[in-house]
Amino acid sequence: MSLALVFPGQGSQSIGMLNAFYDNYPQVKSVFDEASSVLDYDLWEIVTSGPEEKLNSTDITQPAMLASGVAVWNLWNEKNGEQPAFLAGHSLGEYSALVCAGVIEFKDAIKLVSSRGKYMQEAVPKGTGAMAAILGLDDDIVREVCVASSSNETVEAVNFNSPGQVVIAGHTAAVEKAIDIAKEKGAKRAIMLPVSVPSHCQLMKPAAEKLAADLSTITFSNPTIPVVNNVDVKTETAADAIKSALVRQLYQPVRWVEVIQAMASQNVDRVLECGPGKVLWGLNKRIDKSLTHAALVDPAALDSQAANN
Repeated sequence: MSLALVFPGQGSQSIGMLNAFYDNYPQVKSVFDEASSVLDYDLWEIVTSGPEEKLNSTDITQPAMLASGVAVWNLWNEKNGEQPAFLAGHSLGEYSALVCAGVIEFKDAIKLVSSRGKYMQEAVPKGTGAMAAILGLDDDIVREVCVASSSNETVEAVNFNSPGQVVIAGHTAAVEKAIDIAKEKGAKRAIMLPVSVPSHCQLMKPAAEKLAADLSTITFSNPTIPVVNNVDVKTETAADAIKSALVRQLYQPVRWVEVIQAMASQNVDRVLECGPGKVLWGLNKRIDKSLTHAALVDPAALDSQAANN
């Protein structure tokens, strides 16, 4: 049996999210200093002091979450934590996984995700796109709800996060209509999410085209650890295949349930969330209760899990 480490994406960020680690391991800041050398602002200052509105801007959230995941990964290795059989990341978190697997240089990845955030925001003006969480309906029913709500606009099921939890995205009016229909169909909850871009739907195709141009200029290496991607639930080794998955990830669904199931089918019995928050920990427990789940959210959790080799 073996270990998998998974990296969270947007939505797990918060002001001061790495303070507990920084108090014990000041070296975490060096990761952010390296990121800031690529960016035109002090990323650590925003992560530690805010304001929250700035941290939640997608072009800043994305480098912040990438740096956070890599910083915790570095500490895991300093503690001689067990080397995982697989890595994976939810949406944006896939970039953290690819950096930690040696596929993308950290500085290249920081530049990529910063641009990715800008391209996503440019693709859909604020207010015209939205995302919502639908809880308590089967996946197929959520897909039917989206079809019934689309008419001349876009709304799609985009994040299959756990059984009974699906996120939809598209034009704001279509998403609002889907919320109403989902409630009629018996959804336990159907709520708008506080995001500025409708990720993983067809509205992101213009952003994907720009991202593809950026990716074509960057050298990718073979992964030292297999990375299960979101969009195909595959572990690719060829640079072109990995880049293709990253491009398509922008406008196709995140198949997180299948990612966890795929790793479990390969004898993974322990899944650790590597980064701030416990979002994936909560999802993963609902996907497969037979696995051991934990989140490396603070030094105590890090020490406990690293010792559990």
